[in-house]
Amino acid sequence: MTTITVDEALDRAGTGTYQWRLLWIFGLVWTADAMQVLAVGFTAASIAATFDLTVPQALQTGTLFFLGMLAGAAGFGRLADRIGRRRVLIVTVACDALFGALSVFAPNFMLLLVLRFLTGMAVGGTLPVDYAMMAEFLPARNRGRWLVMLEGFWAIGTLIIAFAAWAVGRAGFADGWRYIFAVTAIPAMLGIGLRFLVPESPLYLLRLGKKQEAKAVLDQMLVTNGKMQLEADVTLVSPPVPHEAGIFSAELRQRSVMVLAIWFLVSVSYYGVFTWLPPKLAGDGFGFVRGYGFLVFLALAQIPGYALAAYGVEKWGRRPTLIGFCLLSALGCLLFVEASTGALIGASLLIMSFALLGTWGALYAFTPELYPTASRATGMGMAGAMARFGGLLAPSLMGLVVAQSFALAIGIFAGLLVVAAVAAVMVDAETRRTSLA
Repeated sequence: MTTITVDEALDRAGTGTYQWRLLWIFGLVWTADAMQVLAVGFTAASIAATFDLTVPQALQTGTLFFLGMLAGAAGFGRLADRIGRRRVLIVTVACDALFGALSVFAPNFMLLLVLRFLTGMAVGGTLPVDYAMMAEFLPARNRGRWLVMLEGFWAIGTLIIAFAAWAVGRAGFADGWRYIFAVTAIPAMLGIGLRFLVPESPLYLLRLGKKQEAKAVLDQMLVTNGKMQLEADVTLVSPPVPHEAGIFSAELRQRSVMVLAIWFLVSVSYYGVFTWLPPKLAGDGFGFVRGYGFLVFLALAQIPGYALAAYGVEKWGRRPTLIGFCLLSALGCLLFVEASTGALIGASLLIMSFALLGTWGALYAFTPELYPTASRATGMGMAGAMARFGGLLAPSLMGLVVAQSFALAIGIFAGLLVVAAVAAVMVDAETRRTSLA
């Protein structure tokens, strides 16, 4: 009898048709989630007009959506480690499609708030489990690159929602927010059926002792990628894991504290830049930063950021790439201080878009590899919750600072990103080309 680990089987399968299929299935819902998140800013004015509210009142839909994401990320991530990734993903995508579609027909503002909270819970639950599961279908030698590629679908969602909002605005539809929410629900609806095509993670099945089921999934992967199935006498064995699998157990505590701090700090900086600074600059006479065309340029600037992150995580490692992008993002923030013309401000925003989205790409590739299978989805869920917490705090807290001093706000963003880089230095692991436990 021959023994083999799941990681060795994944190395034998390599990356091919099977992984490309998974990437497009996961990427479709990742695109839908990006659209749902970004729709908050595009729908506020229209919602205010429909329900006779002020724009700040209408933005409560965004607050409830982010609160839902926070709860969903923490709750569904932990649930995925208990009952399985596949079940949770099917439920969250179905809820995303259902509540997202029902939002289109909300007859009053109170019901719309409830539906946006529920949609946020579904989206928050989908994001971390997506990454935990995708990581478990990839070989160690290029896992990071593929995880960054998945994060790149966020840019696609950004482009689609920008064009959709532009089209609705040009058409002059009454209740334009309903049309935008309808567009955001379409990818999730398509994703429901496709998610049934994704089997359970072989690593998760092996952890439950279901060796034959895990082997069947790996055989399917091997055949799809044009390789020979595992031999009949091959038995799967589990890699050694820490006795305690909790994300704050003695073995994992330091990396958990550091990586969760990074998620929070980067999130505060990202949402501070892209939700507060554009309206502030528009109020100062640089109105082009709020236009749909400029948002498209920002989304396009994200693509080379993802590409460099995908190269860096495999060439230089997860930690060095993450540290480098955090520092580059901080430098981009500081460039705002010197930017006094529309051209320089626009260029600075493009640099920020490039660097911050590269930071996210490296962070999403790094985080799921820091945890064993028993707590990987929990770790990603907590990371997602910290990101949502940062997103909730950023506009209100930074708004108070910006009212006092624009330069101080920029300095705070830069400082937070430098602290994130220091935290990355203190993560007690480098996971480049390491096996998943």
